[in-house]
Amino acid sequence: MQINDFVRRMQNPGGARRMSRSVHVDLILFLLLFLLCGFGLAVLYSASGEDLFYVKRQLMFMITGFVLMLSVAQVSVRSMHRWAFVVYGLGLVALLAVLIFGVGAKGAQRWLDLGFTRLQPAEIMKVCVPLMISAYLSKRFIPPTFKHVCWSVVMILIPTLLIVRQPDLGTAILVFASGFLVLFLAGLGKRYILGSGLISLAAIPVMWLFVLRDYQKQRILTLLSPEDDTLGSGWNIIQSKTAIGSGGFNGKGWTEGTQSQLSFLPESHTDFIIAVLAEEFGLIGVMALCTLYLLIIGRCLFIAANAQSQFGRLLAGSLGSIFFIYIFVNMGMVSGILPVVGAPLPMISYGGTAILTLFIGFGMLMAISREPKQMRTQF
Repeated sequence: MQINDFVRRMQNPGGARRMSRSVHVDLILFLLLFLLCGFGLAVLYSASGEDLFYVKRQLMFMITGFVLMLSVAQVSVRSMHRWAFVVYGLGLVALLAVLIFGVGAKGAQRWLDLGFTRLQPAEIMKVCVPLMISAYLSKRFIPPTFKHVCWSVVMILIPTLLIVRQPDLGTAILVFASGFLVLFLAGLGKRYILGSGLISLAAIPVMWLFVLRDYQKQRILTLLSPEDDTLGSGWNIIQSKTAIGSGGFNGKGWTEGTQSQLSFLPESHTDFIIAVLAEEFGLIGVMALCTLYLLIIGRCLFIAANAQSQFGRLLAGSLGSIFFIYIFVNMGMVSGILPVVGAPLPMISYGGTAILTLFIGFGMLMAISREPKQMRTQF
């Protein structure tokens, strides 16, 4: 740079501001996620029995996630729209690869062994499905016609059924919900919603007889009466309720929870981690976490409401809504109002692919939040 160019740049700081604006970062969302991750690491340290191995790995996943989020945030909304079908197709290929070459654990075949880590493609479909359905519907008339609804349902059901085969019913339900939310936000008619509800009710006996496995049926029966098998299938939920109730208002103190520290609470660092939070931080800690979650969801919906394109509104709205459903399913499961389906608590439970997928989704939201106004008339 010549000295004259430098002087002109200093005299016109607007050019520097325009350069800084080229980096797409939603500062509010970034700070909220940073606080949530810090809170999650503190809870995980206690939930894992003060084992730094889990904390260090989780921190590595989170750092990688932030890098992924900031990278995805730089992608234009038009590019996401253009490549949606390819991303969706690669996700389906990964799901098929799991059924053929997947690695099994605890009776389920859900992972691909990449050598340096394991990848769970089902988690990635939580982003791929709403991305694909949003791209598909944004090119059509809104609200969608019967033909477009049918094609959307087919694109949602294909990955859902592949995930059910693994088996992973909890993730399959969330993937289906992520796609259905796009249809709902696109103005799905009341008759379609009513019809899908009636079909779902009619399908319950069929699923009970031919789809659900014995352990999945037992989880539903346990939800209705966990005390029937206190030392068996009802153990998890009974210990979880005990931990939540014993925390009271103020909690027992960080790393001082008896249910988790004495190993009464199973899966304390993954699916049931909020029970550890409730026991050690009490109602105050749970409310603090819920406040963070609500602020993040509110920011997501704000981005959706201000998106400049139909595609951006559908995608942002579905990503923000499904984030709420993740939280609701986990908390409902741990508190005994929903069956245990193995759904992690976002950014708090230990897990690699789930965290990275969430960060990718938030990167998409950041990209949508910086969508140029002229995109309104482009798609």
